[in-house]
Amino acid sequence: MKRIVQTELLDRLLPADPRALRSRRDLQRINWWMRHPAILARALRSHLPQSPKQITELGAGDGRFLLQVVRKFKNVSTRNRNSALTATATLLDLQDVVMPETFAAFARFGWHAESVVTDVFDWEPSSGVRQVIIANLFLHHFEDRRLAELLQLVSARAKLFIALEPRRAVGPLLCSRLLWAIGCNDVTRHDAPVSVRAGFAGHEISTLWPDKKNWRLTERSAGAFSHLFIAQKIV
Repeated sequence: MKRIVQTELLDRLLPADPRALRSRRDLQRINWWMRHPAILARALRSHLPQSPKQITELGAGDGRFLLQVVRKFKNVSTRNRNSALTATATLLDLQDVVMPETFAAFARFGWHAESVVTDVFDWEPSSGVRQVIIANLFLHHFEDRRLAELLQLVSARAKLFIALEPRRAVGPLLCSRLLWAIGCNDVTRHDAPVSVRAGFAGHEISTLWPDKKNWRLTERSAGAFSHLFIAQKIV
């Protein structure tokens, strides 16, 4: 199946549009069905010596996906004796759609969450320290040339990068057309097959990674519908 990248309806809607709000709620359920929070949390545990103290999510949307991941790290999601927040979550997106209750939920787990509204290509981290960077259902929005540019930027800023994407295959495509069965709205029903056709198979992301010598790359299917890419800096 040839990879085809098309604009999704959710990307065209204003943040406050009722159809956009409904579609973002749909995405929470789809992430749950795809087990993405659990898959990503497990990948973080297996590639870090201790629970993360900092995570940046690219294309974070309303921030609730990373919140679900943070909940998996209960051992670092508590306050210390001085009630200081022990970890930082940076939510990077083109739209300012993170709600106050989401920031409050991060804080209850001991995380300081900050929203950065910018294009990922214009993002300049506040610290020069290499970061843990994740992306969930984000990389498939970019055609190969632009994706290669994005991965170049990520490789310069990350010590660990984990991405979960749609798996481009017949099975996931067929299932993406059945989302009416769980009550997804017209935006989500349109965008799901578009996402799968723009998804990944084999080692397509690894091929575009700029520095294979100094990174350990893992790329494989994950679960029934997903494609997992992990890049960890060796030195």
